[in-house]
Amino acid sequence: MMKPIGFAIGMALALSTTPLFAETKTDVTIVSPWEVASFDPAVAGFAIQKLQIMENLVDADETGALRPGLATEWMVSEDGLTWEFILRKDVTFHDGTLFDAQAAVAALTRAWEQPGVLKKTPVTGISEADGKVVLTLETPFTALPAFLAHATTIIPSPAAFDATGTPVALIGTGAFKVTEFTPPQSISMARYDAYWGEAAKIETATYLAAGRAETRALLAESGDADIVFTLDPSGYNHLQHVDGIETMAVPIPRVVALKVNASHAFFDDARARQALSLAIPRVGIAKSITRFPEAAAGQLFPPALDTWHSKDLAPLETNLDQAAALLAELGWAKGEDGILTRDGERFSITLRTFPDRPELPLIATALQDTWRELGIELEVSVASYSEIPAGHQDGSLHVALYARNYGLTPDPVGSVLQDFGKGGGDWGAMGWDNADVAKAIEIIASTSDQTLRGENIAKVAGILHQELPVIPVVWYQHTVSVDKKLGGVVIDPLQRSYGLSTMFWTE
Repeated sequence: MMKPIGFAIGMALALSTTPLFAETKTDVTIVSPWEVASFDPAVAGFAIQKLQIMENLVDADETGALRPGLATEWMVSEDGLTWEFILRKDVTFHDGTLFDAQAAVAALTRAWEQPGVLKKTPVTGISEADGKVVLTLETPFTALPAFLAHATTIIPSPAAFDATGTPVALIGTGAFKVTEFTPPQSISMARYDAYWGEAAKIETATYLAAGRAETRALLAESGDADIVFTLDPSGYNHLQHVDGIETMAVPIPRVVALKVNASHAFFDDARARQALSLAIPRVGIAKSITRFPEAAAGQLFPPALDTWHSKDLAPLETNLDQAAALLAELGWAKGEDGILTRDGERFSITLRTFPDRPELPLIATALQDTWRELGIELEVSVASYSEIPAGHQDGSLHVALYARNYGLTPDPVGSVLQDFGKGGGDWGAMGWDNADVAKAIEIIASTSDQTLRGENIAKVAGILHQELPVIPVVWYQHTVSVDKKLGGVVIDPLQRSYGLSTMFWTE
C-alpha cells in the first residue's frame, strides 16, 4: 500500500466522545448556506460526501492523511504508470445491490470525462481486472490516491442514473441513505443499517440550506438547527451568549481571494494586479469584518497548509501610494472626477461575488471604497456564485471575490493543479499561464522525493506571490454553532465530512 500523502493542518475539535445519558432524540438537523440543486456528483458531490451518502475509493482523516475507503489498499507499478485498487468486500449500495469494480469504474470514468480534478491528471484509462480497479497513466503521478478522495470522485450506484446516463437519484454506500430530496433546499436521511462500517448512532438526519446568515443564526438560537455552519460575525458573537449553544472558529485551508482576469487589458501586466493587492486593506477587513485580526492574508496559502505556507515570503502589504505609482507607470492618470483614465478609457470594472458567505459582500464594499480612493471605479454585483465560473468560461469576468478551499483534495496539489495548471480554472487563474508553475506542479504531483517536492512547492508559492493571478485577502475561520447536548461532534478542518455518523444525544 502506498504511503499516505497528507499534510498536517491542526487537530480537529472534538466536543465529546462518549454518551453521558440515555438518548432522548434520534434526529440531527444541520444548516449551512449551500444549496444542493443536483443529483450529479460532479455538481453536488461536496454536499453528498459531507453527508456520508456516497463514499470514495480513498478516504482521509482530519489531518489530510489518506486512509482506506471503498478500496482497502492500493499499489503502483515500478514505472509509476499503473495503479491498482483492491476493493472492500461485501459492501452494498442503499438499493441493496452489491458494490463492485464495474460500478466504481463507471463512476470514475464519468468523473474523468467531465471537467474536474481527474481531468487534470495524466490518466489514460480506467478499467476492471480481477475485481480490482485499474488506472493507467501517461506519466507517473504519485498524488493520484489523493485525487480519488475528492468529492467529485464519489461512487454512486448504477441505479442512480437513468438509461441516458443522467443522474436521477442519490444512492451510495455511505452510513446514511436519502429518504427525501427537495432540491435545492433540503435532504432527509436515515441510518443505513446494512452499512459496511460502524453504524451511525443517530437514526435520522436533515440537511437544510439557508442562504441568509441571519436565518441560520435564528435557527440555531431557536433550537430548530442542531449544528449551523458559516455564521456571520454578528450572529457568531450573539450565539456565544446563548445558553445551550457552543460556538467555535476553526482555522481551515480556505482563503478569501480575488480572482483577476489577467487577459483583460487593465490587468495583463503583473504591476496592475500588484496595485490591486496594495490597495486591499487586509488588516482592517480582518479586524472589522471577519473579526479575526490574525487572519489578514500575507500570502495565498494559509498557515493551516503547513507544507505550502512559506515563512520566507514577505507578507503582502497595503500601500496606496505605491499602488498609485505602479498604475502611473502603466499610463493611468486621474481625470477630473478622480477616476483613472488611459487612452480615453476609464478604469471602471465590475466585481462579482455572492451572499452565501455573508462576509463577501461586506469585503466587496470595503474594496469599493478603498479602490475609489486609488481612482478605480468598482461596481459590485452580488448574485449567485455560479456567475463566477460562468464569467470565467465566457470571458466576461473582470474580478471576482470568493472563498477557495485548498484542502478539497487531501494533498493540496489537487486544488493547485486545478487552479494554476495549464489553462487555469473556474476558481483559479484566468487568462494567466506560467510555464515554470506548470512544470513545478507536475513535479510536485509526480515525485516521492520530499526535498524535491518542497523545492517546487516553494517555487509555485513564490511565483504566485509575485504574479498574483489570484490575490489573497483574508484567511478563513470556519465558524460553527452546536447544541451543547449533542455529543460526538468533530469539526473537520478539511470540510470533507460533517461527521454525522459519530454524533449522539447526551440527554
